Amino acid sequence: METSINRPPYGILAVLMAGAFVAILNSTFLTIALPSIMVDLEVTPTTVQWLTTGYMLVNGIVIPTTAFFIQKYSVRQLFLTAISLFTIGTIIGGVAHIFPILLVARMIQAIGSAIMMPLLMNVLLTSFPVEKRGRAMGIFGLVMTFAPAIGPTLSGWIVEHFDWRMLFHIVTPIALTVLVLSFFLLKDKKEKSTIAIDALSVLLSSIGFGGLLYGFSIAGEQGWGSLQVYGTILLGVICLVLFILRQLKLEIPMLEFRIFKYPLFTLSAVISIALNIALFSGMILMPIYVQTIRGFSPLDSGILLLPGAIIMAIMSPVTGRLFDKYGARSLGIIGFALTAFTTYLFSNLTMDTSYTELLIIYAIRSLGISMVMMPIMTNGLNQLPAKYNPHGTALNNTLSQVSGAIGSALLITVMSTRTATYAKEMAATEMGKLTEQPSTALLTELQNKAMIEGINDAFLVSVGIICIALILTFFAKRATPAEDFNKPQTKAS
Repeated sequence: METSINRPPYGILAVLMAGAFVAILNSTFLTIALPSIMVDLEVTPTTVQWLTTGYMLVNGIVIPTTAFFIQKYSVRQLFLTAISLFTIGTIIGGVAHIFPILLVARMIQAIGSAIMMPLLMNVLLTSFPVEKRGRAMGIFGLVMTFAPAIGPTLSGWIVEHFDWRMLFHIVTPIALTVLVLSFFLLKDKKEKSTIAIDALSVLLSSIGFGGLLYGFSIAGEQGWGSLQVYGTILLGVICLVLFILRQLKLEIPMLEFRIFKYPLFTLSAVISIALNIALFSGMILMPIYVQTIRGFSPLDSGILLLPGAIIMAIMSPVTGRLFDKYGARSLGIIGFALTAFTTYLFSNLTMDTSYTELLIIYAIRSLGISMVMMPIMTNGLNQLPAKYNPHGTALNNTLSQVSGAIGSALLITVMSTRTATYAKEMAATEMGKLTEQPSTALLTELQNKAMIEGINDAFLVSVGIICIALILTFFAKRATPAEDFNKPQTKAS
């Protein structure tokens, strides 16, 4: 998209942000509603989980292709296609009365959502000069962090008062409004492009990223000994290696992996992976602790995350401005220090930890994450020459999906294995004190205590990962666009 760097297209950006907001909001909307859907459509827990697993898989398959689409088509063409698909999926989801139709609806939504996110990031990068990108990406960060955080709270309230289909009915008019606005407001044109997508690259990318995402997403449930788990992960790794090798040979690759030659982009990618794992530790482990062990309602669980979501929303534009002024390193060090400290506090949970204490720690943790997320990502993208922005945004979004799946699997595995170990130890200790068969209440109490210790250990692993990211952040320098690595080197200046 050709834009004037002096006059950013604020109208276009507003439409794209609105589309991205409903798309991201929708990605977390159904989590709270899964038990209700399971009962209503008479499916098993494993089957209903495909509404989130399938959504994530489609995202992981489509996002790597967006770099090609952004280069070939105009913002208008891409966004109208994306928001139309998302709207169609939402309407179908709202009237679905059997599970297969609902699953298809979610996957159609996912295709639209997968196109929207990299497209918006690319427009932001091309619309603002490097020295003003921080505040622009800060606004984007507001959308990216506030929407998924508020999703469970809003969803919990809706599910308690209405049928789960209302989750789709509420999103439908918003999506339709964005579709109409984008039809009239997006006017950009693109010269006809002759570049064609490589079919083998698409196949290898789909199996590679899809295999990794699927394997890691079911590892927590199936266990690492399952052929389905390690088989799909192994297949994914093989296809991903072949995909990367093919991209390095193609004159016009579908996804340009050579951008990892830019050190600050690579550093930001590694730090972002660690941050994603930290983010998912809170999103996955806290609901298990709050709902399964402590017995709080889904709505209370959602409200627990709300202050943190509000803080992230308020802080995203602020950290964007601070990034423009001070750079990523200072913000990253402070942010990771806060995140590490609060995550460590979460590794000391007990049956008596108060709801207020949990809420305050989670809010401060969200503050730390908000100081790191967009500044680190923006700093890495700032080093890329403009022509590689689509590849940078596509790779960042893909890594976010993959690291989220890997982080979830890792933390659930740590929690499960440590819970089993603690349960055996506690049972052996208690049995030695008893003269009769233990009661059901005692066994439940022991299981809950063992699970809390398992969750604590998983949080402790998360602390270690955050500390590694904190150390790496000390190497983050302020980035400016570097020379194209494909440009012939003439003489030293």
